Amino acid sequence: METTRTVTAQGAEPTGGYVHGYSGREARRLGDQADALADLLHEETRYPAGSRVLEVGCGVGAQTVHLLERSPGARITAVDVSRESLEQARERVTASCPGAKVRWRHGDLHDLPFPDDAFDHVFVCFVLEHLPDPRAALAGLRRVLRPGGTLTVIEGDHGSVFLHPDSPHARAVIAHLVALQAAAGGDALIGRRLAPLLASAGYDRVRVSPRTVYTDRSRPALAQAVTLDTFTAMVAAVRDDAIAAGLTTPADWDRGVADLHRAAEPDGTFHYAFFKGVAVRPAS
Repeated sequence: METTRTVTAQGAEPTGGYVHGYSGREARRLGDQADALADLLHEETRYPAGSRVLEVGCGVGAQTVHLLERSPGARITAVDVSRESLEQARERVTASCPGAKVRWRHGDLHDLPFPDDAFDHVFVCFVLEHLPDPRAALAGLRRVLRPGGTLTVIEGDHGSVFLHPDSPHARAVIAHLVALQAAAGGDALIGRRLAPLLASAGYDRVRVSPRTVYTDRSRPALAQAVTLDTFTAMVAAVRDDAIAAGLTTPADWDRGVADLHRAAEPDGTFHYAFFKGVAVRPAS
């Protein structure tokens, strides 16, 4: 559900493809999202002390903080195509994990500045959804992962949203976000095809599991953090783009976002599924 990366030529700053932009508001949303979903997404993500871990597309460091907290002895390298995002990531890690040592590198995931077999583990979270050819990106990551090393990938799927009260207006604004991301070369429905992507990219022992987040009146804090501060905020941020593209009218858009807010009220419910895949680079 995160939208922080745009693939460009190595050394260039991102200029398009990331439908939510690089504003301070978006950086805060990404941090809120990572904190609210940390246990759901990272429960088993722990790397041994001394292991070499590469986080690809670290963005503003929202996930990096949680990797450090769960694997304090791992040697983490974080890479991103945006120098500005890397600087924000450094600041976030310094504030949240004082004394933590992370190697920060600027680079494009299609041309990573590392030798072959450089890492024991590779971690990729909310990156593939923004790429025009995610299978090729996954296949390329095998080069920097040692034989027998693991790849962990986490993605969302906007088609997994169910809410009550149901609303065609809310479903329409979600569909508009999916369409905008597709027009930018991405796939906001990528979670459902994570397993075949990993297999076709040449990985073995592929295991994918859904990670469902559900909110209702018994979870008001989660409803605020996920339904409103994460998902609805993400949808609302593309209002101007959706209207400019002729996908909707201002009135229809505002009605749909209002109905998403309605799902966070005491008589509302909200459901979303993430997909977490773990796979192994073959020995040959």
